[in-house]
Amino acid sequence: MSKTIQIAGLEVELVRKAIRTLRVTVYPPHGRVRVAAPLRLPEANIHEFIEARRAWIQKHQARFATQTPAAELSYSTGETHYYQGRPYQLRVHATEGRARVVLQEDEGVLDLYAPAASTPAERQQVLAAWYRARLKEQLPALLARWEPVVGARAAAWGVKQMRTRWGTCNTRAHRIWLSLELIKKPQDCLEYVLVHELTHLHERLHNARFWGLMDQFMPDWRQHKARLNQAVPGQPQPTAGDAD
Repeated sequence: MSKTIQIAGLEVELVRKAIRTLRVTVYPPHGRVRVAAPLRLPEANIHEFIEARRAWIQKHQARFATQTPAAELSYSTGETHYYQGRPYQLRVHATEGRARVVLQEDEGVLDLYAPAASTPAERQQVLAAWYRARLKEQLPALLARWEPVVGARAAAWGVKQMRTRWGTCNTRAHRIWLSLELIKKPQDCLEYVLVHELTHLHERLHNARFWGLMDQFMPDWRQHKARLNQAVPGQPQPTAGDAD
C-alpha cells in the first residue's frame, strides 16, 4: 500500500513493507521519488531520512532531466544495438528454421534470424535470449577470478531484466542477480557490478566500510562506475538513483 507525501519540497511515494531499513529510489525518466519503509517506522524518521538525502535526490533528478529519451526500437535491419560496449548494426533475415543471432564481430554486425512474420516483440525476445546466454557464459570465469579477491563466494547467481538497478544481493542467501543490460556494457563495467555485489556479502550497507572494501578489492572502481552510468544516445539506461 502506498501514498504520496511532501517532504523537504519533494513529492515522495511512500510504500510500507516488511523490511528492516529505509530505501529511497529515484526513477527515470522524470525523477519520480519512492521510499520504501518498515511497516512500523514513525513517519518523522522517514522525513528525516529524505531531508538528509535531498541533495542526492535532486542530483539524480537533474541527471535524468538532461538525458536523451531512449529511441523506440523496432528490431529491424539498420538499427544499432550494443554488445560488450561496442555498437553493432542489426541485420534481420527471414528464416523458416530456428530463430537465432549470429555475431559478425569483424563486420560489426549482429545477424538476427527470425520468421518473416515475426513482430518487433518476438525479435526482441530472440536478441534478449542471445544476450542472456552470452552473459551467463561469461559469469563463471569472472566469479572464479573475483571471488578469491573479494574473499566471498556467491552461493547462487542469476541474470534478469531490471528496470532500476545493475545488480542486487541477497546477503542472507548469498545470492546475487545481475542486470541483463550489463552485456551491452564494456566488460570492466560488468566486473565492477560483480565486485560490488560480492562486497555486499561482507557489508550489507553502502557505508564507509563498504566503500573502503571496494577500494581494497578494486582500486579503480570509480572509473568503472562512471563509465557504467554513461548514457548511450538512443539506448535504454536501466539504472535509477538508488540509495540504501
